[in-house]
Amino acid sequence: MQTNFTEEQLQDAGTATANKILRACVHCGFCTATCPTYQVLGDELDSPRGRIYLIKDMLENERVPDAKTVKHIDRCLSCLACMTTCPSGVHYMHLVDHARAYIEEHYQRPWHDRALRWMLAQVLPYPGRFRLAMLGAKIARPFRGLLPDPRLRAMLEMAPKQIPPVSPNDAPQSFPAKGARKMRVALMTGCAQKALNTDINDATIRLLRRLGVEVVVAKGAGCCGALTHHMGREKDSHSAAAANIRAWMAEVEGEGLDAVVINTSGCGTTVKDYGHMFRETELAAEATQVSALAMDITELLAKIGLPEVDPGHEAAGLRVAYHAACSLQHGQKVTDPPKALLKGAGFQVLLPADAHLCCGSAGTYNLMQPEISGQLKARKVKTLEVLEPEVIAAGNIGCMMQIGSGTGVPVVHSVELLDWATGGPKPPALTGDPLPQPVPILRD
Repeated sequence: MQTNFTEEQLQDAGTATANKILRACVHCGFCTATCPTYQVLGDELDSPRGRIYLIKDMLENERVPDAKTVKHIDRCLSCLACMTTCPSGVHYMHLVDHARAYIEEHYQRPWHDRALRWMLAQVLPYPGRFRLAMLGAKIARPFRGLLPDPRLRAMLEMAPKQIPPVSPNDAPQSFPAKGARKMRVALMTGCAQKALNTDINDATIRLLRRLGVEVVVAKGAGCCGALTHHMGREKDSHSAAAANIRAWMAEVEGEGLDAVVINTSGCGTTVKDYGHMFRETELAAEATQVSALAMDITELLAKIGLPEVDPGHEAAGLRVAYHAACSLQHGQKVTDPPKALLKGAGFQVLLPADAHLCCGSAGTYNLMQPEISGQLKARKVKTLEVLEPEVIAAGNIGCMMQIGSGTGVPVVHSVELLDWATGGPKPPALTGDPLPQPVPILRD
């Protein structure tokens, strides 16, 4: 694609990066075949190619974004299926992220949109505030039909019926390896996940310890910044990311780290991109080092190897429909490890049709674009349920919540199943116990 940025414009690092990305696009349209919003809406401007044209025009002319451009950029899931499909290697993620930051800086949204986005940015990345918000949502849910804004209704409907108690395992501390220590890793405990599902981090800690890994929850680490980053709120996202970089580098410079382990793939995609996010800052070297250390839990487990599994275990042969989170398969290009690990642990792994398509969760997308998200959820649930699984596994809390809200099949994290098959407890979602239980400290 030909671009016409001036030399002055190219002095800006974001614009210079956008220019390189735009020039890589050859208008082939392969991306339209795998774009979920294009399939649902059928509008060229709701495809990656269409959005690229809008972004090019907006950035080259340095114009104030109009409502039409903002609408189509907002409708993008950032699922990154287009990057997997693109034969030219167009780095759409960096382009759309820059466009969103530009929109946030130059576009005056209607007051109710600004208020809603501000609220999400002030609540979701903070587990304590998020818990309070979910309690309020439970109280308000019976009155959701009175709300005029479908986005507010979606927020009330997405709130879980039960909220787990705060896990003491998510506090800064170190969990020693069982037996000889083979590795020392930092576990990113996340933000929303700590409020929505404490079983995932617990299962991760138990499993890694049994494999000879010391697990540390670093002091000062918190939200990865993804939620605000994808809303274009660079100041908020970079502040959260910088705190993580400093927290993990303190561990690197202390007792050392072999990896930063992440069990929420949406966070993993962002942490692996810290080097790019901070490329023009004083944290560039440290950010690049952290990005290099970042690993999805399944990447680390594939590297270490699981212990031998008892073929007579209750989990053996369980029919597991595996949902590949977009942030894992497209954002991080981690495709084989989750499936191979589940198969190796004795599960019967089932793969749905159109596994490359998004479930519609996409961070805050299911809250901000509930109609499109709902259509994508219905399609994803249908492709999973037709497999007649006994459980659905995924590697991202957002996908788990999204799919779980549309099916009666239990939805669990892949690491919970792997923990269970190798000596851990049965995932609570499979026990039939409807109430969250207090979480013991995992030190024994």
